[in-house]
Amino acid sequence: MAIEIKMPALSPTMESGTLSKWLVKEGDSVTSGDIIAEIETDKATMEVEAVDEGTMAKIVVPEGTEEVRVGTLIAMLAEEGEDASSISVPAGGEAPKAEAPAEAPKTEATHATAQPSAAPAAAEPAQQVTQADTGTKAPAAPKDEKGGRIFASPLARRIAKDAGIDLTQVKGTGPRGRIVKADVEKAKAEGVPARAAAGAPAAAAPAAAIPGAPDRPYEEVKLSSMRKTIARRLTEAKQQVPHFYLTVDINLDPLMALRKQINSREGVKVSVNDFLIKAAAAALVQEPAMNVQYAGDKLYQLKVADISVAVAIEGGLITPVIRDADKKGLLAISNEMKDLAQRAKDGKLKPEEYQGGGFSISNLGMFGIKHFDAVINPPQAGILAVGAGEKRPIVKDDAVSIATIMTVTLSVDHRAVDGAIGAKWLAAFKGLVEDPMAILL
Repeated sequence: MAIEIKMPALSPTMESGTLSKWLVKEGDSVTSGDIIAEIETDKATMEVEAVDEGTMAKIVVPEGTEEVRVGTLIAMLAEEGEDASSISVPAGGEAPKAEAPAEAPKTEATHATAQPSAAPAAAEPAQQVTQADTGTKAPAAPKDEKGGRIFASPLARRIAKDAGIDLTQVKGTGPRGRIVKADVEKAKAEGVPARAAAGAPAAAAPAAAIPGAPDRPYEEVKLSSMRKTIARRLTEAKQQVPHFYLTVDINLDPLMALRKQINSREGVKVSVNDFLIKAAAAALVQEPAMNVQYAGDKLYQLKVADISVAVAIEGGLITPVIRDADKKGLLAISNEMKDLAQRAKDGKLKPEEYQGGGFSISNLGMFGIKHFDAVINPPQAGILAVGAGEKRPIVKDDAVSIATIMTVTLSVDHRAVDGAIGAKWLAAFKGLVEDPMAILL
């Protein structure tokens, strides 16, 4: 009996994905463990391996198809001794039309969080193998001089492309001689040369013209799954969440002095953002009415202070979560944040490391931004936008002096939190930052 291969759920919140590439074709023999396809989610490009043996009888969903729902029939596998040519697609199993899912995937790339829920049922007989890239597709599978496909993981291909390494000169140590990340890194260390270009480069296609302005050229850039989700989720947030904004100026001089004292210790280096994460969590403990999530006819009153922190990555952004930030020391927060941020940029975060969170921080101060208003992460009730600290004149004891001032703006969901509650939380946060020893107590 033919085996149905369905679109797998590659993360707990995945509802659809793009079938980027088939690595097998109809008539090919497939064994358990073979990599058969690459699927792009809103977070990464994943490889999918077969868990059954047989012959690829029918490819139902062609490569490049977008918005393929989890559980959709994507291929048919003939069992041993079964005539592959006699297998037909069951009624209702034809290739899907590209359409948006009923509910957008909850993705931290758009400042989105969700209450814990059961993961969608995994669609067998395929399963996730490796996370290869974040927000962008891996380079196309390379060919050798005879036109044969060189088997390499998407991450290995991307690293090789960035380093200019000729994969025909790399020996694979993965399953069935497949080239993996470690092989490329070894080749890079050994100085494997780049592949010589085959002939002159192809002439660039003439630029198209902007609709309505034929004399102004432009280049069309296809949106990644991550960027599509960002667009959809931010539109929903601004349309459905009644935002209001509260802004205060904070004197950073006491915090900067304490930070300098802490960082004078050997092997210790904490950032201003580490202090802010700790202060935000402590303020949630002081003002628990701010630590809520809106859920239609009810609120979820959170009992933990989990802080989501926006991290820019290629193609978008993601918000890894510092769990129980109020209970952790500055050094622990600093080390955890560095690890999460680096793995976010490398595309190695696990779903549980960027999903959830009760409150968000978005800091653009390192880019010199003085003030901005951030978009709330539904179902969270608030997000803090942090600007740059800069020297400004202030009035203290009826005299003008100079201080390092940072402007922050709290965006609040008015369905869950009223102005007075938001103001109390912001006052608590300001007090903690301006008296940073209180953060450490």
